[in-house]
Amino acid sequence: MDGLIVMLVFFILVLVTIAMGVRIVPQGSKHVVQRLGKYHRTLPPGLNIIIPYIDIVAYKVTTKDIVLDIPSQEVITRDNAVIIANAVAYINIISPEKSVYGVEDYRLAIQNLVQTSLRSIVGEMDLDDALSSRDQIKAKLKAAISDDIADWGITLKTVEIQDINPSETMQKAMEEQAAAERERRATVTRADGEKEAAVLEADGRLEASKRDAQAKVVLAEASQRAIQKVTEAIQNRELPAMFILGERYVEAMRQMAGSENAKIVVVPADIPTAVRGIMGKPEK
Repeated sequence: MDGLIVMLVFFILVLVTIAMGVRIVPQGSKHVVQRLGKYHRTLPPGLNIIIPYIDIVAYKVTTKDIVLDIPSQEVITRDNAVIIANAVAYINIISPEKSVYGVEDYRLAIQNLVQTSLRSIVGEMDLDDALSSRDQIKAKLKAAISDDIADWGITLKTVEIQDINPSETMQKAMEEQAAAERERRATVTRADGEKEAAVLEADGRLEASKRDAQAKVVLAEASQRAIQKVTEAIQNRELPAMFILGERYVEAMRQMAGSENAKIVVVPADIPTAVRGIMGKPEK
């Protein structure tokens, strides 16, 4: 009976030992094996055999692409503007033993490295360039950190700038500046409109004055021709002038009579004599 128990215990121990020596690594993973506390080898995906009690699987590392989120941070540009920037890095572990033995925490290390490099790159740019040059920042950022993380057995597939925006204070200042610029443009537009209106008004007055002058010239020429015709008709130099003055006198009386204002009009009984008086000639 005791011998049967011993055989059963031995059989169970053998099964446990065999189970400990067989390691099945899933696809997309690699296992780092230590032998007596020292790195021994890396197990690829599939069925692997290790020495029980001597070899142990110390680390299980994924070989899939890892999406590493880079937290937002404040970055100061060359012109002392504060912006908020964050990123996302896509990495792949190609050497598991370097990633676990080369750095304490590769995720934290890469996050800090990306943040430091991002501050350095943006710090050499002006605000406008930083906001409009994502591709340039991305290329510089990738070049800056690729060599460093390669020493940890990690390759950088790509790094993307998710958000790069002015800080809340800077955003408010930019909005105020934009509002001031819009007001300035509106003021300039109003001033240009008023200037154009004044020019048009002045041009209108000038044109009206020219037309009034032309009308007076035409009227004078017409009067001259009328006097000439009357003179030719009656062959007398005094009568034409008296005719024109008499006509103007009668017209002036007619206009005064048609006015709405109260008036007293005294009409001379002898209009020819009155006309001669206007001309400064005594009655013959």
